Amino acid sequence: MLGKFLLYILITLLVVWAMDSVNINKIFKKNKVIQAKVFYFLLGISMVYLITNFIMDLFEVSKIF
Repeated sequence: MLGKFLLYILITLLVVWAMDSVNINKIFKKNKVIQAKVFYFLLGISMVYLITNFIMDLFEVSKIF
C-alpha cells in the first residue's frame, strides 16, 4: 500500500511536469478560463490514475513489486 502511495506521488509530479509544457489556451474559447482550468485539472487526475494503475498492474503481472 505504501508503494502505491509513493507511486501516486511520483506519477503526479511527473504528470504535472509534463502537462506544464502543453499550451492549452489555443484549444479553448476565449473567456472560458474556469472551464479550461477544470478540464486541465480533471485531465491531470485522470492521467495520474491511469498511469499509476497501469504500472501497478504491470508490476503485479510480472511479480516485480
